Amino acid sequence: MKTAAILLADGFEEVEAITPIDFLRRAGIDVTIIGVTGGDDIGGEVTGGHGIQVGTDAPVTRTDELKLDAIIVPGGMPGAENIAASEEAKRLILRIFTEGGLVAAICAAPAVVLDPLGVLKDKQATCYPGFETRFKHARYSRERVVRDGTVISSCGPGCAAEFSLAIIQYLIDKDAANEVRWRTLND
Repeated sequence: MKTAAILLADGFEEVEAITPIDFLRRAGIDVTIIGVTGGDDIGGEVTGGHGIQVGTDAPVTRTDELKLDAIIVPGGMPGAENIAASEEAKRLILRIFTEGGLVAAICAAPAVVLDPLGVLKDKQATCYPGFETRFKHARYSRERVVRDGTVISSCGPGCAAEFSLAIIQYLIDKDAANEVRWRTLND
């Protein structure tokens, strides 16, 4: 079974977090919700930018033993900035990246979190309109979802489903992504 984790910090964009969690779980991917803020307790809560609280499976301070095929970073402000300020979150992202795992980010997160870490060096990427001015290493694309090697980026909440399906296609295959696409359109 493929494994993925999603990083949540106070101020995250709810659509960009819940959609990947839901879609990946529908595809049979084991998703761990990691709290960057919300305390060091398992089951701590993180509050999104629109006041929705989400319980976590583990705090970011307790992720050294997690074996992951992918890490997902939602945007939202100040959620992306809170992730970028966390040494533990940055260390986890870089570990997955250097191990050859998938690093996926949406909205502000490609520019605010991934680019400063060097994850987007010499890669094509997209982000929420206006944040491309923060890219120092990436080549900006206006596409809704961009895959370059082991990195997937997307531009915002309206692209959350496409972003999630791209992650499923990468981790499993196109048939699995199409199955989730079909089931979510026909539920």
